[in-house]
Amino acid sequence: MQTVQMSLWVIVLLVTLALLFDFMNGFHDAANSIATVVSTGVLKPHHAVALAAVCNVIAIFVFHLKVAATVGTGTIDVNIVDHYVIFGALVGAIAWNLITWYYGIPSSSSHALIGGLVGAAVAKAGTGALVASGLLKTVAFILISPLMGMLLGSLLMLVVGWTFFRTPPSRVDRWFRRLQLVSASLYSLGHGGNDAQKTIGIIWMLLIASGHVLQSDAAPPTWVIVSCYVAIGMGTLFGGWRIVRTMGQKITKLKPVGGFCAETGGAISLFLASTLGVPVSTTHTITGAIVGVGSVRKTSAVRWGVAGNIVWAWVLTIPASAFMSAIAWWIGRHLL
Repeated sequence: MQTVQMSLWVIVLLVTLALLFDFMNGFHDAANSIATVVSTGVLKPHHAVALAAVCNVIAIFVFHLKVAATVGTGTIDVNIVDHYVIFGALVGAIAWNLITWYYGIPSSSSHALIGGLVGAAVAKAGTGALVASGLLKTVAFILISPLMGMLLGSLLMLVVGWTFFRTPPSRVDRWFRRLQLVSASLYSLGHGGNDAQKTIGIIWMLLIASGHVLQSDAAPPTWVIVSCYVAIGMGTLFGGWRIVRTMGQKITKLKPVGGFCAETGGAISLFLASTLGVPVSTTHTITGAIVGVGSVRKTSAVRWGVAGNIVWAWVLTIPASAFMSAIAWWIGRHLL
């Protein structure tokens, strides 16, 4: 990879911008971690975000950096990466996150970042700059992750229903109010493990391009890893309250047993994706799990119109953020 000359202030600016995106990722996606446990009444909102934020940071000790490697080297040709590409990718992703947060749409911060990289890379070097294998894997999981969450959520709901068929509802509710604390923690752990690594991958890419880190290095610097996990945890702590209501109640009404099944199904999906090094959307995963849980009771329990609107946001995220990042790349060429 060719080393690009960058002034120190540009590198500091872009690292700060990346950490801002990471913070917004936690802020935007806090709803994914806490909506179910808040909507079932198991935890108050401020307790839920504190739990989720702590689990986001603890994930640093659980997951390997396979997702970071995919983002850093498996989406666009590393030889075309410079500060303009990184700037365009981050600004495009942040812009789309702000728009979807304002309108309370639970879109994917992960795919906004991937779309940002695609848009900036194509603006600079055309479609030949894209790494097809990494992008196809990411795009495939736009469909796979919600289906996996839906399948696991519905299966868990069926198993729980058969297992506790003769147990009084009040006792089931009491048990699963406690178990939901475990499932919510596991989901937040998976969220931190997958999403923080996407920003690690971006900063890693920047440091390689500027010559501050060798491409042959097995891992990014420790300060990059720690700062990214802390940033996403802080973002989660502040919470994305506009989206909580959509995720927690508008799709389907949840009880503690349903919240447990949705969170556990989503957590299993995230753990698997992180192990495989696939940057998936926590939004897609938990939405699929919630729909799966609701559909087990009866299909009319799911507000399919709300779910359909969310799906449209998924479809638009990559092209919309790519378009914005291409514009941001052009602006960056004249500013940086």
